[in-house]
Amino acid sequence: MPVENDQFDFSDRYGITPARGWVKYAAGFAIVGGAWLLWAGLHQANPALRYELISFSNEDPRNPEIRFLVQRADGTQEVQCTLVARDYEKNVVGQIDITIAAGKTYLEPRYIVPTRADAVNVGISRCRTLP
Repeated sequence: MPVENDQFDFSDRYGITPARGWVKYAAGFAIVGGAWLLWAGLHQANPALRYELISFSNEDPRNPEIRFLVQRADGTQEVQCTLVARDYEKNVVGQIDITIAAGKTYLEPRYIVPTRADAVNVGISRCRTLP
């Protein structure tokens, strides 16, 4: 009787090979996903219009002052921003739309937002370029 040192394996006996068909689909998905991720990162890294709150002063709760940053890629476009003042319960107590004329691409404007009640904070709701 012959003696075998190898382990008995049903896969060898019946010709079953390991399934690795998913590898090409995973590689294709990784290539497409990586390309999209690269495109999205580069596209969003330099937006046409960027705005950010720098500070606000609440010395007079009925007339809080806001200072913010506006940076636009094209200095020939006008920008309209909506500034909002809120009270302690986050209710809107003041809102104004301001228009920034065409000119410089980097601005740090200051505005006073009149309110109907005492405001706790002031923020930028949105900014957009005008056609």
